[in-house]
Amino acid sequence: MKNSEKASARKPGNPDLEVGPTASPGAKNLPSSSSRRKFMSKIGGASAAACTLAAVGLEPLRAFAVADTRVQPTSGRVQHALTSPRFAGWRSLEGTGFAMDTARSISVLEALVGFDTTSRNSNLELIAWVEAYLDRLGVAHARVPDGTGAKANLMATIGRPEVPGYILSGHTDVVPVDGQTWSSDPFRLAQRDGRLYGRGATDMKGFVACCLAAVPDMLSRKLARPIHLALSYDEEVGCIGVRDIIARLRDAPVKPVACFVGEPTQMQIIIGHKGKHGVRATFRGKSCHSSIAPDGVNAVEHAADLITEVRRRAEKLAREGARDDMYDVVHTTLLTSIAQGGTALNIVPDECTVEFEARGLGMDESKEVTDAIVAWAKAEIEPQMQKADASCGIDFEEILEYPALDMKSDHPLVALAKQLSGRNSHGKVSFGTEASLFVSMAGIPTVVVGPGSIAQAHKPDEFVEISELTKCAGFIERLIAHCASSRGLAA
Repeated sequence: MKNSEKASARKPGNPDLEVGPTASPGAKNLPSSSSRRKFMSKIGGASAAACTLAAVGLEPLRAFAVADTRVQPTSGRVQHALTSPRFAGWRSLEGTGFAMDTARSISVLEALVGFDTTSRNSNLELIAWVEAYLDRLGVAHARVPDGTGAKANLMATIGRPEVPGYILSGHTDVVPVDGQTWSSDPFRLAQRDGRLYGRGATDMKGFVACCLAAVPDMLSRKLARPIHLALSYDEEVGCIGVRDIIARLRDAPVKPVACFVGEPTQMQIIIGHKGKHGVRATFRGKSCHSSIAPDGVNAVEHAADLITEVRRRAEKLAREGARDDMYDVVHTTLLTSIAQGGTALNIVPDECTVEFEARGLGMDESKEVTDAIVAWAKAEIEPQMQKADASCGIDFEEILEYPALDMKSDHPLVALAKQLSGRNSHGKVSFGTEASLFVSMAGIPTVVVGPGSIAQAHKPDEFVEISELTKCAGFIERLIAHCASSRGLAA
């Protein structure tokens, strides 16, 4: 998940179709909840999506269009522009039979995909778009910026904040498209054969779109328990941004009762995933001409000793380590992924960098595995280097860490998630998510469930099935109904 730092950011939308003045952020002209509910119950398909946009003050240009919000760089002013459909081979959703919630989700997803929020870029334009959307609906929200001011999380609450509620959590960043060959522009949503193509369509802007599209429905119900939206930055490079969100939730007067993280699981309920701990080791040797190699300290060769030990321990974990048959790879894994060193064939290398990682079953197992390797290298390799030259040695740096998720299958949240999804099964996955941080940092029970397949994530021509968005919309609608009742988590 390392990103190249040189590709330029992309502006969303179609600049030739900017219309209308900047609208005020208030919600004075919104219909009442009861009238909105009656109004929306009479419409369907593409018309529903268009009318939903109209209800929040964003008139579509055609039968189906999306609101595209831009931030003017010089003033920070949010401007609404409307774009006609940009789908390849897609002219209109009229008459296609899509459910109202699905059509709205596609509308929002088109806008979100239009923002290049690769982790190396700012996500502020997308955040501003979402803020304007929520402003139109009269939903309070709060930014949680990073230290640079170039990125931000966004939190919003629909319902009574003084009551414990449920979190719908997703990340706004995506992985790079550098070096990938796409059949269409990765930052313009395209529809082909029941699939929606675009960077982030499945990982995980599809889930975020479903959540945002459901906000009018949330508002139209009197929620006994609130629904919180939590949108984070920099998940793809170490689950960085969400930690500030979780710290706020942990310290809040009323802590949410549970959380759903919408990573792509094809709407299967995921109760566990492996943790990860990554370490960078920089070997400091001593260079000299290769003809007098014994006078130097070969950083590459000492790094090779570490790589060999990593592999030896990985093989031992595979043979003798703990097992969990719910995972595709049933044991803790350990590997070296990057090794860089040396400048020329006739120079003894004075530096070599090695990166290795462990993905462990238990909450803290990954770090325990890598800590043991660091301790071994300091005891076995570094003294040899320093015996030859006291200035030589190894510098270790933690580069990524998140704990494992391990929810009990009989937890009330798992039972509720199965009810909401209409499925009676659960599973575990090897890839990591922000879910474990909600549990470990704030004690908030969390499961992972979202539209799309992880098999499509990070690839060229990433896509989400439209049917997956329909399933996700149904999950959220049932959550809304649950929150509208007075039932608690154990109900």
